[in-house]
Amino acid sequence: MRIKDNLILDDEGRTLMLRGVNLGGDSKCPYAPAGSETEPAFLDTRNNVSFIGRPFPLEEAHDHFKRLKRGGMTFLRFIVTWEAIEHEGPGIYDEAYLAYLRKIFLEAEKEGISVFIDPHQDVWSRWTGGDGAPAWTMEKLGMDLALLDRCGAAVTRQRYGLYHKSKKHPDGDPFPEMIWPSNYNRYAASTMFSLFFAGLAYAPQTQIDGVNIQIWLQDRYIAAFKHAKRRLKNCACIKGWGVMNEPHSGLIGLGNLELAEDVMIPTGPRPSPWQNIRAASGYAAEVPVYSKASMGRRISHYETFNPDGVSLFRDGYSCPWKQAGVWEDDEGTAYPAGAARMLRADHFGLYQGRRPDFADDFLKPFIIKYISAMKETDENTFFFIEGLPHCTKAESHPSWDKGDPANVINAFHWYDGLSLFTKSFRSWFNVKIDTQKPVFGKKRVIKYFSECLAGAVSLTKQKMGNMPALLGEFGLPFDLNNKKGFKSGDYSLHEQALSMYYDAVDSNLLHSTIWNYTAGNTNKYGDCWNDEDLSIFSEGRERAAGGWKRPYPMASAGKPLFFKWDRTRGELIFRFIAEKNITAPSIIFIPAETFGPSVKIETSAAENLRTEYKYEEQALFIYNGNYSGEAVIKIRVN
Repeated sequence: MRIKDNLILDDEGRTLMLRGVNLGGDSKCPYAPAGSETEPAFLDTRNNVSFIGRPFPLEEAHDHFKRLKRGGMTFLRFIVTWEAIEHEGPGIYDEAYLAYLRKIFLEAEKEGISVFIDPHQDVWSRWTGGDGAPAWTMEKLGMDLALLDRCGAAVTRQRYGLYHKSKKHPDGDPFPEMIWPSNYNRYAASTMFSLFFAGLAYAPQTQIDGVNIQIWLQDRYIAAFKHAKRRLKNCACIKGWGVMNEPHSGLIGLGNLELAEDVMIPTGPRPSPWQNIRAASGYAAEVPVYSKASMGRRISHYETFNPDGVSLFRDGYSCPWKQAGVWEDDEGTAYPAGAARMLRADHFGLYQGRRPDFADDFLKPFIIKYISAMKETDENTFFFIEGLPHCTKAESHPSWDKGDPANVINAFHWYDGLSLFTKSFRSWFNVKIDTQKPVFGKKRVIKYFSECLAGAVSLTKQKMGNMPALLGEFGLPFDLNNKKGFKSGDYSLHEQALSMYYDAVDSNLLHSTIWNYTAGNTNKYGDCWNDEDLSIFSEGRERAAGGWKRPYPMASAGKPLFFKWDRTRGELIFRFIAEKNITAPSIIFIPAETFGPSVKIETSAAENLRTEYKYEEQALFIYNGNYSGEAVIKIRVN
């Protein structure tokens, strides 16, 4: 594959549309020890950890890849965490896991599946409510991981019930739905992201092994994935590498640490950074909790962070922001109320005398550093980069121009936020995430979805050098409406939602990888991570296949202009500019379950183009012959 302008071409010169799935949702967590998603095994951070078996045991690989190929999912975003490679300690790589990956990729290659490796993380690590970084990245700073939840520095499903009890649930309240993103605003994750991207600027005194924390963390991260790339360099199915899933700015850019700015989710506890800092160092903090009923507009009550007054830091260590002079306290005291004093509430609000631009000042230099190191083993590798999750905001994306590394793709993310956070879906209603204005009517909702994606594509063109764009994540919770589909077996609502998402993808001619395919998904445990359940496969069966197993132009012998699949009418329309110098055929994926052994085909250039439908290969082949010019292909279910 190669990039030309904003298109991805194959060796025949055809324009490719890459379509697939994220594999897999449970790759965020180790396969062993058994029960690593439960509290007792949660703190076993190093010696007994293994990711061999993620995304599935080797003996199951053939069946899963065959199923994905049958569904037209031939380009996969393959999840690999930093922890999976280097969980035991700095520079100690899990060679057995990397050997397992080589065997998995060999099976993918046999089925004609291509992948790009996604260095995945969410809110820094498993111990801060997500996944990604090894435990020792925090332990090196003196953090006691057993105290993270107790200090309010993180909220995790494994330990939530230990510190949240009620009359209704005396043994511990259930973990609130979709609360995990709030960890971006808690102490541990926000501190680690700030140090990783901007330790030199905001914590110059914080060092590990005589090196500033930013350099130390980034070098370890890059070395781990560079080592993995070296071990996997002969795997032909690997077409590229991501840089980091959903990087976050942490505290960078916040103007006043005493205010709760840039809140990730509006409901639940909303601590200010200063409250987080105090709680992590042993001071109790009364944090406002915003009600779900008011959609985060009103305070329902207050929650005490760190009521026991324990410090997150082991003896001999202290908060890096205290070391940086952001705050101080009366040393030697037992942390009396009011003893902690803020000195520089605007510490993160300035960089080089101006407001920092996280994407260009800190994220972009790291991306370039990563790409430069990874290219040492292969100059032609594709790299998939991401800005902040707000895909339609210009400031979320790093700028890119001709002087920056080539072969780069903007792998932005987009979700239907209303459905994701409420776990409900109405085809005729939505709410615009930026303006909070309601959208009524199915056609208007689809238009809104399409406009969101078009905005990200436009930003890629205007700010990122018109590089190709790939929708790296989008998807739908399957536990909608109190898991009604699980009981009835009726996934028609899910199919409708997914169809609307894919209609928006098709209208923008976007490459895409849906979130996600979890081989071990069950109705009871979902994707085995933070109670999420977005897998298109569960308990041995595909789910809502009518929504995602759909036709698309895999390869176009020319430039694609328009593609639309009308699921209700059973009709697709494909318009492209044919180029006679491309002798290989255009290929449209035609799912056999939908179209059957024969189809009705119409073409505006029938006297020039030749079409051939191969039911067993699930493909329509279109040969240009000596024709150049615009062509329209219509295919109907017979």
